[in-house]
Amino acid sequence: MLLEKSFFTRPASEVAPDLLGCTLARRISGIEYRGMIVETEAYDATDPACHGYRRKTERNAAIFGAPGTAYVYLIYGIYHCVNIVTDREDFCSAVLIRAIEGDRIPPWSNPKEKPHRVGSGPGKLCRLLKIDRQLDGIILHPDLDLWLEARSPNFGEPIYQTTRIGITQGEDIPWRWYLGERPSVSRK
Repeated sequence: MLLEKSFFTRPASEVAPDLLGCTLARRISGIEYRGMIVETEAYDATDPACHGYRRKTERNAAIFGAPGTAYVYLIYGIYHCVNIVTDREDFCSAVLIRAIEGDRIPPWSNPKEKPHRVGSGPGKLCRLLKIDRQLDGIILHPDLDLWLEARSPNFGEPIYQTTRIGITQGEDIPWRWYLGERPSVSRK
């Protein structure tokens, strides 16, 4: 079941924990790949670590887009990261998908990687699902080959909250959530 647009019309700090247990799905060459979201981080306009904190630019324009769209950016010149835009249009707010637990290993995946670690980080999951800047700004929908599905109504795994990782500003804000029992979490 697809997540409705209204799911995303809330602050990133509310959407981020609610995305845990949901499924990130991607269609590549007619084959669907899915991963349960096991780790997220929230960012918004009040946060100095947010890409839109200072101003809107051509590079970060998608984070100011409609709720339920993708914001994809490149870090270190080699790794892509995918965020889900939240809240309202023209206000930068998004949830970074930090880790997923995939349902199958695609043939382009590193064969030396442990199966439960192939999606254990934002760059790894984008490489796993071939998510890059071409998907920046798209509405998340099966017609566009990238979408989100609701978690099971029986979902009841423990959710842990902590400060975000890998940032130098706003590192004290406790806007990171993860499923503690999942081995695909990037770092516990």
